[in-house]
Amino acid sequence: MRIIDSHVHVWKNDPAFPWAPETVHPPAEDATAEMLLEQMAAHGVEKTVLVQVIHYRWDNRYTAHVLRTYPDRFMGVCRVNPEDPAAPDHLSRWTEECGFHGVRLSPAADASGDWFTGPLMDPLFRRAAELGVPMLILTQPSRLPDLAALLERHGDLDVVIDHMADCPPDRPDELRKLLDLARFPRVFVKISHTWSLSRQGYPWADTHDLVRRVYETFGGPRILWGSDWPVCLSRATYGQTLSVVRDEMPFIAPEDRPWVLGQTALKLWPFKERN
Repeated sequence: MRIIDSHVHVWKNDPAFPWAPETVHPPAEDATAEMLLEQMAAHGVEKTVLVQVIHYRWDNRYTAHVLRTYPDRFMGVCRVNPEDPAAPDHLSRWTEECGFHGVRLSPAADASGDWFTGPLMDPLFRRAAELGVPMLILTQPSRLPDLAALLERHGDLDVVIDHMADCPPDRPDELRKLLDLARFPRVFVKISHTWSLSRQGYPWADTHDLVRRVYETFGGPRILWGSDWPVCLSRATYGQTLSVVRDEMPFIAPEDRPWVLGQTALKLWPFKERN
């Protein structure tokens, strides 16, 4: 079974890759590609999708450097400024010149995220579809109806909901907003962040029914495992983020487990193979 991590962040305290001016408290410790490769080797993870960390904002150069250095191990998802009318062209440049395959948007649930319903979204969604790259959405359930409205117009785009939209396990009304998106056949969901949503220790059993409902609604070929390393380290080891899905969720059918742990990611990200 090929294991592919669909969600990791990397960064490095290095003047060659400066933090964005808006970053008031950048991470003191590094989370480099080399540190990640050690974790992958220890846990049998073959390849990983690097998602641009917010501390760099729209400057994707460190992730681009990692993609050039380890082309057969990583693929990357960039960020572009969603309030910049030139964002579609920026996405084209990062995709065509630097090898990124995907873009992430993070609309806040409050008024500061209202750009998500504005006129700049349709051109950006359209460009992602033209480039054939997935759109990752990090948001909360209250924004999902806005996403549904966009998907009505952009059904030819692969969209991945990060971390199950952080739906609270005890709020079925919020979960319904996520499950409603299953009517769009090109919407995928990362069943990550159970460690963050849980009020218990490993294996975070109070979140398993939430994952089960997502799995039963979307199906194995439309959900993905992701570690969210190193963010996960505040509550979970890298290995625990994998073993909770691989070993602690028996409701995932044996024939679906390879999809969840790797095949779905491979469908969305065409990794290079080693020579």
